[in-house]
Amino acid sequence: MTELTVVLPAIDEADNLSLLLPKLHDVCRPIGAYEILVVDGGSSDDTAARAALHGARVHFQKERGYGNALKEAFALARGRYVVTMDADYSHDPTFIRDLYAARERGAVVVASRYCPGGSSDVSGLRSVLSRVLNAVFRRVLAIPIRDMSSGFRLYRREALGEVEITRRNFDALEEVLIKIVGMGHPVVEVPFTYKARQEGVSKARVLKFGLQLARTLHELWQLRNGCDWCDYDHRAYDSTHFLQRYWQRKRHAIILGWHRPGGRALDIGCGSSRILEDLPGMVGLDVSIQKLRFMARRGSTVLRGSVTALPFPDGAFDEVIFSQVIEHIPPRPQIMGEIRRVLRPGGRLIIGTPDYARMFWVILERFYDALKPEAYAHEHISHYTLGSMRRLLAESGFRHLRSRYVGGAELIQLALKR
Repeated sequence: MTELTVVLPAIDEADNLSLLLPKLHDVCRPIGAYEILVVDGGSSDDTAARAALHGARVHFQKERGYGNALKEAFALARGRYVVTMDADYSHDPTFIRDLYAARERGAVVVASRYCPGGSSDVSGLRSVLSRVLNAVFRRVLAIPIRDMSSGFRLYRREALGEVEITRRNFDALEEVLIKIVGMGHPVVEVPFTYKARQEGVSKARVLKFGLQLARTLHELWQLRNGCDWCDYDHRAYDSTHFLQRYWQRKRHAIILGWHRPGGRALDIGCGSSRILEDLPGMVGLDVSIQKLRFMARRGSTVLRGSVTALPFPDGAFDEVIFSQVIEHIPPRPQIMGEIRRVLRPGGRLIIGTPDYARMFWVILERFYDALKPEAYAHEHISHYTLGSMRRLLAESGFRHLRSRYVGGAELIQLALKR
């Protein structure tokens, strides 16, 4: 299998490629099997011929724009790792060694101008705009990456397969990075010195590029705060929205107050909740791979699976937490049957769901959906009440012990397996 693919988007870079490609071969050869893929975006010179002459594979871009160049190149790349870099010699090809050396530390390794030790010899408006935009993106999106606009990166190809590039132009750099972070993958920055281009004229129009990023920021902010993001539940505990913060912390306090330490516990639909992190030894199960990745990186024991077929033997747990899950799935008898099966006799079940008999919840859900349309409210497809939950527990072989509410609307119940 090809170990490395080096992607070079290029327009009228024939002279630079004649200098760059021989050095790229020297750098890549010791790494193992490699390929160099030049994506020609519509050159009027002999870029394609020079690339082929120096042993590169040439792809003629089908749709214009830097983002489309990346999208088409990633679909064609054969390597386990994919390096993207500029064809104008502003990226030192020998630095690929540093990126490759850090490949086990992150799904993306960024050659960073702005992390400690990095630098850029570009000055003037372009430098100021780049620094300001990166600082704004880092602050607004709450992502601790200093150089989101660096195009010199190494990716794990399997991580690239989990994201879709929709941006046509240079803002695709931020998009693909942010989406990979949102899927729970780690990103590392390696200090790098950016040099001015060697030959020709820059294709980036600085002000236009800045305006594109400004327009993109709001949409990426919505993505960052969506319920599918890897750390959504974790961040909600410290949310700037008072109601969301209160709700998370009250639920957390009730469940931890009912939890009995020392036994074997399972959190079904754990997401990236603080509950799992704050109960050492508990096993978390969820269908969301990105949230499981996030929790695994924080030291939690997690497993991917479904409540309809729990991957555990009979009587494996003393306690099961099943909080804010049942309303997201259609009613199925095997759900409660599976929970009962993995609990030992006398085992405890803590189950939580909104109470749709409470008018306050109905009003609150509409308000919350309007305030945060990217959150969970629209996913509540099964509606329960105190009465229907009590019946469900009894019919499923559980004895109800007590009930509590969060905000007088979210019902949390404690029950024992009979």
